[in-house]
Amino acid sequence: MKLKEWTAFAVLGLVWGSSFLWIKIAVAETGPFTLVAFRLLFGALGLLAVMAAQKTRLPRDRRTLLAYGFMGVFNTAAPFVLITWGEQHIDSSLASILNGTVPLFTIIFAHLWLADEKITVARLAGLALGFVGIVVLVSRDLAPGALSESLAGMGLWGQAAVLTAAISYAVAITFSRRHLRNQPPVLQAGMVLVIADALLWAAAPVAERPLNLPDTGLAWFAILWLGLLGSCAAYLLFFYLINAWGPTRASLVTYVFPVIGLVLGILFLREPADWRLLVGSLLIVGGIGVVNLKRPRPRPQPRLMESAAD
Repeated sequence: MKLKEWTAFAVLGLVWGSSFLWIKIAVAETGPFTLVAFRLLFGALGLLAVMAAQKTRLPRDRRTLLAYGFMGVFNTAAPFVLITWGEQHIDSSLASILNGTVPLFTIIFAHLWLADEKITVARLAGLALGFVGIVVLVSRDLAPGALSESLAGMGLWGQAAVLTAAISYAVAITFSRRHLRNQPPVLQAGMVLVIADALLWAAAPVAERPLNLPDTGLAWFAILWLGLLGSCAAYLLFFYLINAWGPTRASLVTYVFPVIGLVLGILFLREPADWRLLVGSLLIVGGIGVVNLKRPRPRPQPRLMESAAD
């Protein structure tokens, strides 16, 4: 793996891992459809500026446009709304943890749809190791009292919404690798955001009447951050990693989210740090490393010289 790819992976993990905190802040003052519509608007404007600067040519063939339409729904519009709606009923840290199941779903879809993404022992071991790390991180919240409280009321539906978003991401990631593999990352990101935002602005006035705009500067800052960094910059990095690593490895970025969520809770919400943070983080990093291990190629065996004598 190249340093450039690992740098993109780390930055993407930081940006998207902190997005759950900003969503929680913004959705307190507006509806999920309106929030996502504004988020995608700012992200799409940023990407259109990049595309204009690079003089990116837009696709015109029907097959590619339909593929982008599919991605707009399943990679952006649907999961963004589901996660944002879910965070109205569950904590942002829990949402980031549930979103960490994306690699588990991705490895299944990739095995079924892609010839070069078959399940291997190393990938299963790495995914299992990372998942154990997530369980360690949230073990404090799995106590009977805490768990029953989170499942009460709409909490169960909020968790189901985020898990559905994770499945939607896994489907879209695998679909992108198969049908949009040769498309430039900036074109993939731009087309997906523009299509998704058009769908959201059509749906928002119907789903949320009247549209509720944020009241505070902090909420608008959160939406701007989610649009320009959490959507524009993050999507460029994400599609770059899908093309470079494949869907299974790229989806491992979601394993970083719980670590970022806990660190932000410690820094901004003064949540206590304990051994779970260290052990869980090490397991997650170890799982990412195991999945990315490449088996050494067997050395070619020297051919035996055949005797010319009869």
